[in-house]
Amino acid sequence: MRSVFLVDNGSLRPGSTLNLRRIAAALSERAGMPVEAASLLHSNKVPAEDLEGEAARTLGPAATRRADEGSREIVVLPFFFGPSRALTGYLPERMATLQERHPEVHVRVATPLVDLFGPVDLRLARILRDGVLETMTGSTPPAVALVDHGSPIPEVTAVRNVLAGQLAALLEGQADRVTAASMERRDGDEYRFNDPLLENLLDQPGFNRGEVVVSMLFLSPGRHAGAEGDVAGICQEAEKRNPGLTTAMTPLAGEHPDILEILEERLQQALDGRSFLLDLPAGGIPSPG
Repeated sequence: MRSVFLVDNGSLRPGSTLNLRRIAAALSERAGMPVEAASLLHSNKVPAEDLEGEAARTLGPAATRRADEGSREIVVLPFFFGPSRALTGYLPERMATLQERHPEVHVRVATPLVDLFGPVDLRLARILRDGVLETMTGSTPPAVALVDHGSPIPEVTAVRNVLAGQLAALLEGQADRVTAASMERRDGDEYRFNDPLLENLLDQPGFNRGEVVVSMLFLSPGRHAGAEGDVAGICQEAEKRNPGLTTAMTPLAGEHPDILEILEERLQQALDGRSFLLDLPAGGIPSPG
């Protein structure tokens, strides 16, 4: 028996869990198999009454319960843009704990939404383009800042930078310029690959006047993304410092319906063994995809 989990990092904000559940339900119908929503951390602390009466689940207990019920194959489908440390560090450790209890269980982790080692794929960049075109209001091409959370992992920031290049190509003639930025980063020169920070970019020529569309490389609403999130606060403060600046945030990339096509492909690739991030064989040694 097989169990499939759509997994995000987790949030203390209910909107993140509700979005994950919505996508898991739509993917279940599209793929013709049950896909369960679970987070790696945090979401189980959200009161059930804020989640339509159903408590959120984290992957460790949820996968263990399925293994107790007889599942011998656990497939984890990451709702992540790139190979964050949560996927390459915490997740294998958590699944190793499951396999200590159930050594007969095989765990496979699918490739994240962006596969930098796979064929050129413009689908996510098209989602971002749609968001920019939907958000821009003036007749003059706006500046576009593609912003993500920021990561201590260079491979995750590389995903952002590749998407920014693709987005710039897709918006040729419709945007004045496109630049990647991070919402935040850790201190130290070793994390400079995250630069520029959005708050600094919005003070720079080309981004401190006129319309700037902030393209949201986020998957679900939470503390950082959304109408009252951290990114919105950064934009509001930048407008106060720069009276000629008008910012507008796009819808979140993870709320676009076309995200389902990418997720379904990543799921099928993992099931077929064609592409995956990590394989944890039953009673064996972990191997990368």
